[in-house]
Amino acid sequence: MPRPIRALIDFLALQHNLSIVRKHARNAQIMAVIKANAYGHGLLSTVSALKSADAFAVLELEAAVRLREAGVDHPILLLEGYFSTEDLVVADQYRLSTVIHHKEQLVMLLASKLKNKLNVFVKINTGMNRLGFTLGDAVAALNTLRSHPTIGNITLMTHFACADDPLQKIEIIEQIECFSVIQKKFHLPCSMANSAAILRYPETLADWVRPGIMLYGASPLLDKTAAELDLRPVMTVTSKIIAIQHLALKDKVGYGGHFQADRPMRIGIVACGYADGYPRHAPTGTPILVDGQRTRIVGRVSMDMLTVDLTSIEHANVGSIVILWGKGLPIEEVAESAGTISYELFCALSSRVETQTIMNENQ
Repeated sequence: MPRPIRALIDFLALQHNLSIVRKHARNAQIMAVIKANAYGHGLLSTVSALKSADAFAVLELEAAVRLREAGVDHPILLLEGYFSTEDLVVADQYRLSTVIHHKEQLVMLLASKLKNKLNVFVKINTGMNRLGFTLGDAVAALNTLRSHPTIGNITLMTHFACADDPLQKIEIIEQIECFSVIQKKFHLPCSMANSAAILRYPETLADWVRPGIMLYGASPLLDKTAAELDLRPVMTVTSKIIAIQHLALKDKVGYGGHFQADRPMRIGIVACGYADGYPRHAPTGTPILVDGQRTRIVGRVSMDMLTVDLTSIEHANVGSIVILWGKGLPIEEVAESAGTISYELFCALSSRVETQTIMNENQ
């Protein structure tokens, strides 16, 4: 019998969240971001659920090839572009679109002999200072691309640094103004909005939006919960209680004895640890559900197990169902308690955790 931890992936929730994106995106086309194995949700199954999206965006060339070989015919964008002329050959063969964000990529492109027209997204650095051409370099790059015979459609794009934070609106305005300099000069299709901007800044919707985290049911905003945004959790990670311990006053739990009982307590051992992707640094007090009741983890998370306080859940016993995050327990709460973000928890889920896809409400 397999170890009881598993991740349930809800197709209906994924499709619902896409409908929320479409509601906010108005007339913009939707490019669903499915990098990092669809944020840990499974690449091919996620694409199947999101087939009504207009395009997909990945980071990994191998993922894009896998999608094409699985029969996916949507436009597919390589978000970091290509790293060699060999990558360009593969992109050409599989009809992929690519981001271009620095001069070296432009040099590689000019030196390549492509068989098909290549659609490109030219990334403009508007203040995040991560990837992208400066305004001056962008003008030269765009003039070169527009005159190149193997270049197809050209789209301008940028990325916002703090669209999630309501207190940093001025930074977003400055980025929009910077981007508009290139927009007004070249009059090309544009893509600006990530999940947070889709929800908070309708002026950024443009021609393409690029939702990521909101598709998976986590809030991209610091000041609103997923429930407030009508987003539904797609991933629910569950396990079971596999043992019970009874603590006397001052008994300690786990490695290092960091938790000491301040009263007689009943402790449950859960089959889940940091090797499964649960954050090792999650402190005592991190929320967890046992048989639908909220409680807390206690002591240090170990590789394969963690411990939870069952003192107030008298009926809980070996075999009781535990929810680590997901339905009934927003991933943002767990992430905040552990000093991280929901993205990291999604992406850190271990391959040893069995995944089960839920196709309908009765599963």
